[in-house]
Amino acid sequence: MPRFSVIVPAYQVQAYLHDCLRSVLDQDFADFELIAVDDRSPDACGAIIDEAAARDPRVRPVHLAENAGLGRARNAGIRRATGDYLIFLDGDDTLAPGALRAIADRLARTGDPQVLVYDYARVDWTGRAARNVRAELLRQSDPQVFTLNQRPELLRLLMVAWNKAYRRDFVRAECFAFPTGFYEDTSWTFPVLLSAESIAVLDRVCVRYRQRRRGGILRTTSRRHLDVFDQYDRVFRFLDGRPELAHWRPALFQRMVEHLAAVFTAPGRLPAAARAEFFRRAGAHHRRYRPGDATTPPGRAGWRCLLLRLGARRAFQFLRGADQIRQRAVALAPEAYARLRTAALWLHYRVQRCRAIDPRLAVFAAYWHRGYACNPAAIEAKVRELAPGVRTVWITTPEYAHTLPPGVRRIQPGSPAYWTALARARFLVNNVNFTPRMRKRAGQIHLQTHHGTPLKHMGLDLLDRPAAARGMDFGKLLERVDRWDFSLSANRHTTLTWERVYPSGYTTLAYGSPRNDVLQRATADDVARLRERLGIPADSTAVLYAPTHRDYQRGFVPRLDLERVARALGPGFTFLVRPHYFYGQGPRPRGTGRVIDVSAHTSVEELCLAADALITDYSSIMFDYANLDRPIVIHADDWDAYRAARGTYFDITAYPPGPVSRSETELISLFATDAWYDARATALRAAFRSRFCPYDDGRAAERVVRRVFLSQPAELLPSVVPLAERRPAPAARRSCAGPAPAAPAPACPSPAGPAPADVSPAGASGTAAALPHRSRPH
Repeated sequence: MPRFSVIVPAYQVQAYLHDCLRSVLDQDFADFELIAVDDRSPDACGAIIDEAAARDPRVRPVHLAENAGLGRARNAGIRRATGDYLIFLDGDDTLAPGALRAIADRLARTGDPQVLVYDYARVDWTGRAARNVRAELLRQSDPQVFTLNQRPELLRLLMVAWNKAYRRDFVRAECFAFPTGFYEDTSWTFPVLLSAESIAVLDRVCVRYRQRRRGGILRTTSRRHLDVFDQYDRVFRFLDGRPELAHWRPALFQRMVEHLAAVFTAPGRLPAAARAEFFRRAGAHHRRYRPGDATTPPGRAGWRCLLLRLGARRAFQFLRGADQIRQRAVALAPEAYARLRTAALWLHYRVQRCRAIDPRLAVFAAYWHRGYACNPAAIEAKVRELAPGVRTVWITTPEYAHTLPPGVRRIQPGSPAYWTALARARFLVNNVNFTPRMRKRAGQIHLQTHHGTPLKHMGLDLLDRPAAARGMDFGKLLERVDRWDFSLSANRHTTLTWERVYPSGYTTLAYGSPRNDVLQRATADDVARLRERLGIPADSTAVLYAPTHRDYQRGFVPRLDLERVARALGPGFTFLVRPHYFYGQGPRPRGTGRVIDVSAHTSVEELCLAADALITDYSSIMFDYANLDRPIVIHADDWDAYRAARGTYFDITAYPPGPVSRSETELISLFATDAWYDARATALRAAFRSRFCPYDDGRAAERVVRRVFLSQPAELLPSVVPLAERRPAPAARRSCAGPAPAAPAPACPSPAGPAPADVSPAGASGTAAALPHRSRPH
């Protein structure tokens, strides 16, 4: 006897049925049977079901002799089911990954209740998913197992059969079966919930409810929507046969009124010729089933009830139209206010531009106002140290206010203070571009710090890659570039790239990345404190996994199963997972002790210090982490796809900072041996550091502040410490450091192709022109 019988009726869903069946068969919980019912579908549904059954013995095909409808097709599946629990899934929907295991675990923890209610997400035809708006009703609070009397709010959930698991002996004992009709779930759901003596909930999305662009029942204009009246007749007949449930009549009556009103007002659902009949029948149902002691609910629900009871269809429609006008007015009010506020702020900005520039004011921002971070943060801290006469303000939202150091003033983006600061500040510092509406004044100094060494194509190099450019206006981009006075560069490769892809008249400051200063200045005690705060065991090798985003994927799709990697490598490794910040709202790794989700940690530099090694793909973090002279592994499982989609300046697999893996198994093999830190890995890293880390000696921020804020000449700036003389923060696990190569690895090109870029001598401290950077991470 399997744990679950998953029943999938199929009628004219051939385009979606493959995905539906696969979502069940690919679950990581395998104790189930899949009963796929072909409801005499005229398309290929029957053949698809038979093909699935031939491939997987868990699929039990059922072919009905004639089209019976969704309810009877489900009943056919129930009759053939042998599992402990019944689960229904429509042929155009899918189970979420891990859903069956989550359901099984919850059933076990709650003692096998008669009904388990779980959540769903609506998925529209573009693939966008939105969780059920009433998900809060599924909170897992005490008592964990209950009856409907204890949680009556469950009646407010969508009346569907596929968001629940039903104990089969309960369904059989109560003789529950689906009726025919469009709204058969209504007369199934209410009796089941009212009759169950034990109910539990699972606060997890288990079903992905497809919202078809065309063809769905609720999007069909048909007289068959009048079936809703027959279904409520069945519900109240059920109540009449169960006197002990009579106290539920007021609640069911109210749900009926809401449901009938929703069907009547839904655009395109009822044919014009059927609307009057529907309203008459709605009024008759209202009068027939209204409890004698019923009270009129307040607000809009009250007048709906009254007009339904009176049969006043035109008044109902008139008031409904008036209510829609009111709702539109309420919806438009914020937009009108926003336009008025925008105009007022623009006038305020123009007035502030008439005032004198404040020579002691500096404005900082980073990552589109995502908090105190990156090169601007390192420069701001150094300004407070070396130029105390300069007042600094930071632009960010309340969400990131906690990232600001004590004493740093926060400015709300878009506020009057924000526009005042942009109009009057002498210094403007950002690692992306300020708002396009800003007009730089004569006498203002704009420092563009960028946020990484470019591997992927940027700026004008995206002209022939419209998919990666995503509608970028290159003319507007160059207008923003023309505002730059200084462009910061970490190495010769970056300088040459910026000058070509962001052509303008700014001055390049080849001073290194200020955000990396901390990597040279932190101590062993600093590293130990960071590891303790992150929960890394003292005897564990910490590996930071930091992948970049993909232009050819919509959201964060994990490229590695780090739980599997951690199990394979044993307890000596701990993995820190840092998805790209573009995926701030995306899915996250579970984090089970040896795999720690650090996506919310505010400082990437601190994560680098805590980690003994780095795994990345094509992220610019590799250029920063190389300054620590710790092992780096490139996981390039989709290199060809990434390079084709975005374009890159050199082949990172030919000139890597360490060994390269092409699969998860390869990656495990690298870390299972010493290949990730051996002499070859050390030689690759040495060559990489000589190319890309010539200036990051711990004094980059100081050079920037003295040159830009204190106007000191280049010859008086601190000279660059050669690579061989630097002492970066030590790794916590010293065994990670491999043997030094006998001689420095050559930086010249190999016969296979050119080297990534020219590199100036490690001691050089300045060049002439530089370039800007578009508002995208590297």
